[in-house]
Amino acid sequence: MIEYLDLLEYTLVNGVRSESRAGSCIKIFDWKLKFNMEDGFPIVTSKYVNYPAVVDELLWFLSGSTNIKDLKFTKIWDDWADANGNLGPIYSHQWRNLEEDQIAELLHNIILYPESRRLVVSAWNVDQLKHMSLMPCHYSFECFVSEGCLDLKWHQRSVDLMLGLPFNIASYATLLHMLAKAADLTPRYLIGDLGNCHIYTNHIKAAIKQLDQDIYALPTLSFPRKNIFEYEIEDFKLINYFHGPKIKLEVAV
Repeated sequence: MIEYLDLLEYTLVNGVRSESRAGSCIKIFDWKLKFNMEDGFPIVTSKYVNYPAVVDELLWFLSGSTNIKDLKFTKIWDDWADANGNLGPIYSHQWRNLEEDQIAELLHNIILYPESRRLVVSAWNVDQLKHMSLMPCHYSFECFVSEGCLDLKWHQRSVDLMLGLPFNIASYATLLHMLAKAADLTPRYLIGDLGNCHIYTNHIKAAIKQLDQDIYALPTLSFPRKNIFEYEIEDFKLINYFHGPKIKLEVAV
């Protein structure tokens, strides 16, 4: 995952000091990541990424639930939930519970209309932003079908490089694999279009430490073919995921 480490190093060297809603940070603007699935499953290896938690959140999004009580063990949303566990119309609601089920429609169109330039899912619903406990950071994604392959590009306005981005990469890589399998296509490129990339001040020492860690060959992803909305966390296995140590970081709320 040298692509991720390059971004981390560039931000440490060139980032501008800034005060944000969630605390002080250093930041840059505009970066693109691109991963070829033939190279392996793109997950950060210089530190441990809790892949079951990644899958837990993704399947929760795909279920349409916006209550943290429906997460199996992931706690990353707890700080934004109300007393009843509700988060408002966040990603899950936008993806599944509008007048149109965007995920079902996306898969339908990938299969029947692969040449379409409208293979887009958006979570940036202007009318409902004020009702969300947290406005979407990764606000949309689009798919591209060519030569029997599927590519996915996600767009992200706010990028927490140390905590959020490793989850985002692994999550969208998993979604790419799921959509490709459902449509009998080969997953090919995962592309991240990143806006405000930042490292919180209290994460800087950990970021520097991470750059000194060893990196490992990428693992492969194994999972059965199912209805995209019927998967369980246990269905997804990373084969040969070797990684550096776990780095404990405080979440910026």
